[in-house]
Amino acid sequence: MSVAETKTDDAPLVLGTHTLRSRLIVGTGKYDTLELMQQSLEASGSECVTVAVRREKLYDPTGRNLLDYIDFHRYTLLPNTAGCYNARDAVRTAKLGREILLGLENPGADWVKLEVLADTKTLLPDPVETVLACEQLVELGFQVLCYTTDDPVIAKRLKEVGATAVMPAGSPIGSGQGILNPNNIRICLEYLKGEDPDYPVIVDAGVGTASDVAFAMELGVDGVLLNTAIAHAKDPVRMAHAMRHATEAGRLAFQSGRIPRRLYASASSPEDGVIGRSRN
Repeated sequence: MSVAETKTDDAPLVLGTHTLRSRLIVGTGKYDTLELMQQSLEASGSECVTVAVRREKLYDPTGRNLLDYIDFHRYTLLPNTAGCYNARDAVRTAKLGREILLGLENPGADWVKLEVLADTKTLLPDPVETVLACEQLVELGFQVLCYTTDDPVIAKRLKEVGATAVMPAGSPIGSGQGILNPNNIRICLEYLKGEDPDYPVIVDAGVGTASDVAFAMELGVDGVLLNTAIAHAKDPVRMAHAMRHATEAGRLAFQSGRIPRRLYASASSPEDGVIGRSRN
């Protein structure tokens, strides 16, 4: 097969009833301006953007509504429950998000990115409240994309209670530390995909730069969700481009299969027939 004939097309990312060509999902918070957010979203190539639907997070300091700067025909909105610290508040916020998106006639009204945090310092998920909220939201008809720790046992439990996708953190939200425990991500993938290879697993939070995204994709996750790594970069638009390419490169590398790591060198060129080389 020639280079021109090499097929790089990939199957879309399927999340419940939603189908995305891009495997990068991006957030809308923390940008210096709404205009910069707009440009960065476009540069990322993402088709899905997540939005905190609590009212105080929808407006900038001048009173402008973030939703006025998002093209609803281009992006599917993924409402999230950021800022919730118990299942009750998370369920209430998810319902609010559904009402807002139904009013906007956006197809994202039927799903939610669930976040139930344990404290304000680490922003790590509360596993007990997260499982409880996920179970309740599924009963209410939501497709739940669930932010969780990289604990494989909790990840498995969330799938059991009906999560549409499980999204383990690479490291704490906004920390930029990258994938701190790749082995736990691998075990999550084993537990969640062992008998269900199409079940979506997405790394959510903690990535700091494009190499982190590529590494996450090389582990075999189905996508990456991020915000701070773009919004707080020195040049968010350029970083958004980098994240887009890193997602694609990491996915291609995973599908291609890396060579095994070896202790010793292995010559790239054949040794047979080398002029002047003696076998004695």
